[in-house]
Amino acid sequence: MSSDRSAKAAEIRRLLAEEGDSVAANTRGFNEGRYESVARLDDYEELKSEARAIKEDAIERLPDLIAQVRESVEENGGTVYLADDAADANRYVAEVCDREDAETLVKSKSMTSEEIEVNDALREAGVEVWETDLGEFVLQVADEAPSHIVAPAIHKSRESIAELFDAHFDTDEPLETAEELTEFAREFLGERIAEADVGMTGANFVAAESGTIALVTSEGNARKSVVAPDTHVAVAGVEKLIPTLSDLNPFVELIGRSGTGQDITSYVSLFTPPVDSPTIDFEDGGTPVSEGDPEDRDFHLVLVDNGRMAMREDDQLRETLYCIRCSACANSCANFQSVGGHAFGGETYSGGIATGWESGVEGLDAAAEFNDLCTGCSRCVNQCPVQIDIPWINTVVRDRINRGEGGNRGAGSNRGEIDTGTEFDWLVEGLTPDAEAGGMSLQKRFFGNFERVAKAGSALAPASNWLADTAPARWAMERVLGIDRRRDLPDFRRETLVDWFETRGGSRIAPSAAEREAVVYPDLYTNHVQVERGKAAVRVLEALGVAVRVPEVASSGRAPLSQGMIRTAARHAEEVESALRSHVEAGRDVVVIEPSDLAVFDREYGKLLDAERHETLAENSYEVLEYVYGLLGAEECGDAEALTTGEGTEVAYHSHCQQRTLDLEPYTTAVLEATGYDVLTSDVECCGMAGSFGYKSEYYELSVDVGEQLRDQFTSPEAANRVVVASGTSCLEQLDSLLGRPTRHPVELLDPAR
Repeated sequence: MSSDRSAKAAEIRRLLAEEGDSVAANTRGFNEGRYESVARLDDYEELKSEARAIKEDAIERLPDLIAQVRESVEENGGTVYLADDAADANRYVAEVCDREDAETLVKSKSMTSEEIEVNDALREAGVEVWETDLGEFVLQVADEAPSHIVAPAIHKSRESIAELFDAHFDTDEPLETAEELTEFAREFLGERIAEADVGMTGANFVAAESGTIALVTSEGNARKSVVAPDTHVAVAGVEKLIPTLSDLNPFVELIGRSGTGQDITSYVSLFTPPVDSPTIDFEDGGTPVSEGDPEDRDFHLVLVDNGRMAMREDDQLRETLYCIRCSACANSCANFQSVGGHAFGGETYSGGIATGWESGVEGLDAAAEFNDLCTGCSRCVNQCPVQIDIPWINTVVRDRINRGEGGNRGAGSNRGEIDTGTEFDWLVEGLTPDAEAGGMSLQKRFFGNFERVAKAGSALAPASNWLADTAPARWAMERVLGIDRRRDLPDFRRETLVDWFETRGGSRIAPSAAEREAVVYPDLYTNHVQVERGKAAVRVLEALGVAVRVPEVASSGRAPLSQGMIRTAARHAEEVESALRSHVEAGRDVVVIEPSDLAVFDREYGKLLDAERHETLAENSYEVLEYVYGLLGAEECGDAEALTTGEGTEVAYHSHCQQRTLDLEPYTTAVLEATGYDVLTSDVECCGMAGSFGYKSEYYELSVDVGEQLRDQFTSPEAANRVVVASGTSCLEQLDSLLGRPTRHPVELLDPAR
């Protein structure tokens, strides 16, 4: 296992060095463009809901839509072929080329054609294939795989492309500028298109009612590939079907904005084949000089299953089929921004949604190679234009990988519900390789059951802290568990938050004298490590007139969920909800300090508990500064004067990922400003630590690389002398490591005892 981790770490270092700068610049540019573009939409959320509803309906009615599009296309004189798998699709396309005596085929960009590897199959059949999309053409020349769903050559710099073209082609002058490179490719590919016998495209959407194909592109090559040759083959996954052409409307609004930040892509092309085939004069800028006869046109729509119908029957993978291949999940992902799809991707697909696609069409082994790069931060959920719960799909697949459900194509894709069969508790099963249920790593068992580690650490503190930090212990932890020795370890406290609260005799505010009562949820780190922030939260609430309780409650299940241990997480959810139910029924609010735990209550418990129990807990749970904000506006409670005020103290504040996805960040900044602090809010979206992720030796360099943005901002002249404040445990740990100056949770700034 240590050699596997070393190899993975080395590959990440290579990608960071060779491709990281280009990937980061482009994905972050796309991401910023998306923010700006969607901000101009008054009905953004409504459009997403509409798009989601259309996809839900289409996948539900998929067999009927397949029958309908077959009828529509055949009425137009075309042919529909439903391919069972990649080999079946390639065989059919090769037969079409053989019937046409085709020597050359030109293609526009298509991830589905990448999936089935049609280029290789056609070359073996004696057909010359040319990619006409600029990025795909670059990769064809370089003999590389795409690193991005929308921008396949995103990892390539202009300089590297110039070197590639100059080495591969006999040009009159060296190619240097982007304009020169583009012009060369346009002329070279224009000649290939003019002489091509067959044109191939993908399809972003296919309207079953009319057989109309929608192509959403940034270049005009797709249109030329359709109309220049007399034979057009469109290859599309069956999930691309939508009922009617009018259903295309929300997708046109969303796909460009979500993918590249464009209000609308350069070309939205609609073809209801067969279409006229004009004779093109490519020397005159691609001007049509005569129209062909539609009767001479030959059109084939190849609909590819390749595991999709099995995914449709899988309650956990089904949502993957709603994907419109926009890449918003990749562009918004901090890890992807650093290493791109050559690390965060499988055989074909990349980014957050790739886990679902790869496990469905290739098998769990393909997904296992990169699945752990998803940290479950949930940022991609808000960015997905069809509202796919991508982190949950990744968690489910991780759970299946842990249990070793097989590596064959589509393995595990017929599972209709979560099988929580094997318990992975390392203290129950034993920390030996023989006891690794389903091949689950010791590293994942350790982090997934960190509650037990924390309890042992507190019970044995301070000796446990001293022992864990010795050189032999750090060597063993790195060797056996993959815990990077460059990371500082948590410092367990002998007196937990629950112990402290009990020792002080409970709340200083009697319930009979309080207008409100609240339970401060003792999350794992607050209870065992960062106890001071828990004490501060208790005192702040009491200062605002709230009677407080701090009961003994299990950890939320975030730790096992992050490792794909769904059964363990479900047990935690049951225990937490049961323990808090009586408090909620008694009218007490639940106040949560760690944002990731509140996110579990709000999101994942919806998968782990019945709807009523989940909704009751979620609706009565609040992030601590959100709760304080509400108290400051309530007449029956105290005001900001009861708290420690900033009096102009300058702070630099970083919000936790899941705090942002729950739209809770504004409450913290509002409270700090209301209490007199001068707040500089970080615009960096991720600290890079992500819980256990930053501890793992194979991901340490990546974690630090992601965090460097935050370090640069907080060491800038504007922020260098400010008090550093962060809401999440991971953020605080990463900032402590990167900055070397003290950090605090915002509730500590308000503590009357400070």
